[in-house]
Formats: sequence, C-alpha cells, structure tokens
Amino acid sequence: MPKRSSLIFGLAIVATGLSMSTGFAGQVNVGINVGVPAPPPIVLAAPPPVVVVPNSPVSYVPSVNYNLFVYGGRYYTFHDGAWFYASRHSGPWAFIATERVPRPVIGVPVTYYKIPPGHAKKMGNPAGGPPSSARGCPPGLAKQGRC
Repeated sequence: MPKRSSLIFGLAIVATGLSMSTGFAGQVNVGINVGVPAPPPIVLAAPPPVVVVPNSPVSYVPSVNYNLFVYGGRYYTFHDGAWFYASRHSGPWAFIATERVPRPVIGVPVTYYKIPPGHAKKMGNPAGGPPSSARGCPPGLAKQGRC
C-alpha cells in the first residue's frame, strides 16, 4: 500500500507541475529582431512646428536635434544609419527599408539633416567594410555623391 500511495502522490505532483507550466507559458513573450535597428528615442509631447523644404513636398522640423521630416501625413527620421516612420508625432516608430522610403523624403538635401547621413564616411570605411551607401546612406544622396 505505501508504494501505491507514493505512486499516486508522485503522479499528482507531476500533473500539478504540468498544469502550472502551461499556465505560465501563456505569459511568456519572446521577441526576435535580427538585423532590425532599434527605433530612435524620439518623444514629442505635441506636434512640432514644421518648415517646408524649398522646392519639395517634404517638411522638416528645425526645432529638434535629430533628423525629422514630415511627408504624406507621416513622420520620417534617419537614425543610426536606418530609416524609421511613425503615423503620429509621438510614435511608435517602426523600421522602414530604405527602398520603401518615399522618394521625396530620400531626396531631401543633406543641408536639412541635423545629423548628415554621410557623417560616418568622414571616419573612413572599416577594413573590408561596406561603402557608406551600403551602411544606410539614402540612395538619392549616394547618387548625388553627398554621402
């Protein structure tokens, strides 16, 4: 009889452990972002004042210390060699591949950037590293030789 009660007790513990582990499994979140840059830490309490880039449908925000453009009802920023967009001034910011950034935004002259896309070029390419255009320089600027 003691063996049988030990077996029942053991099975009860295993069953309880399994039910507890499935309960915890529903609360586990795993996120994998391979090769996707971290979004910029841009937090704006109110829509910022914008200025139109001359001869362009794009506006920029001169009152901030980072690259911030407005086009087609969206906000765009070039941050750490990658592009991000948001539907609102307060975010959330999402990565966007350079080839998907609207051409007018890509075509904004470098003089309207707070942090020019080619700033890394001045530091030189690491040995065997990609050219600056492969590290995030917008294609329009790369074609113009601006980064």
